[in-house]
Amino acid sequence: MPNPNGKWLTALLLWLLTAPLAAADYTVQTLATGLHHPWGLVELPDGRLLVSERRGRLLRLGPDGERHSLSGLPPIAAGGQGGLLDLALHPDFERNGWLYFSFSQPGPGGASTAVARARLTADGLKDVEPVFVQHPKTHGRAHFGSRLAFDADGFLFITTGDRYHSRHQAQRLDNHLGKIIRLHDDGGVPADNPFVNRPGALPEIWSLGHRNVQGAAIHPGTGVLWINEHGPQGGDEVNRIRRGANYGWPVVTFGEEYGGGVIGEGNRKAGMEDPLWVWVPSIAPSGMLFYTGDAFPGWRGNLFVGALAKRRLVRLALKGERVMSEHHLLQERDWRIRALAQATDGGILVLTDAPDGRLLKLVPAAAKG
Repeated sequence: MPNPNGKWLTALLLWLLTAPLAAADYTVQTLATGLHHPWGLVELPDGRLLVSERRGRLLRLGPDGERHSLSGLPPIAAGGQGGLLDLALHPDFERNGWLYFSFSQPGPGGASTAVARARLTADGLKDVEPVFVQHPKTHGRAHFGSRLAFDADGFLFITTGDRYHSRHQAQRLDNHLGKIIRLHDDGGVPADNPFVNRPGALPEIWSLGHRNVQGAAIHPGTGVLWINEHGPQGGDEVNRIRRGANYGWPVVTFGEEYGGGVIGEGNRKAGMEDPLWVWVPSIAPSGMLFYTGDAFPGWRGNLFVGALAKRRLVRLALKGERVMSEHHLLQERDWRIRALAQATDGGILVLTDAPDGRLLKLVPAAAKG
């Protein structure tokens, strides 16, 4: 006989797994407002912050309210989901001054995701060098990716999108659409990339079968790249990225066509990687962070994901590489969360995506004021 309390118990368990921490456990500081659709965020060694605005402006923010627009950016195809996107510091930034940035690059055939690096100076960027250009350029203003992450060995990972209208290209190795890219810091191709010696394959590719990857972080224990990516209508994913692996899009997905309709062959297939975590319905994941700080010891080792559609900060509690539970923060604020970074003092920096976006910082409640 069915348990009449089964639905109630299931609902209670779900609430316990996803309930936010009490407001008393943390507080939110506002560091800056008036940011126009901010996208990327890094903290400099001197404590100042760099923020990219999607419209093509790079800002340096100081603790005293300083806000300085930096010159020297290349031409950028700003519009739709394209523009100035992610930021990353070279692992040896304090010695060499290299800042990396991704952007939608205009050119014959439309635009594509590109990455450049430049020396950061007091007034702007100099010695700008190309590192990567996604091939081919296509028309449209959606699904550029793009996050940047350096691993402990100094390899640069670049996430891309399938450009929306070209999704079947994500399964082909003769293009960079819907791929994870792995490069040396100067843009050179590592000899151990999985497709270096395969005829017809682009050697920069590290993995394939991705839709639109807007979150990336290196696992602090294993050193492996993890990403999150947008599904279509449902089916957002967290994936652990393996060398040469196929993540299925658009052959397999937990989502469906906008307005309904089957995509591909189901949600699993031999030879294609299963996601570690899936959201149905979609949360529209973006910035991602493994927390390793001391400010919130109870969160150490957790994975944080910003949500654009669900307008909250998602915390995934991990055991090794398994997701054990999901918890939601800031859902009462109704903020589209675009980017995350861990501050030197262990606080969590958050960028909200809006015409009047904010730079926020989560700190322990005891630090309030």
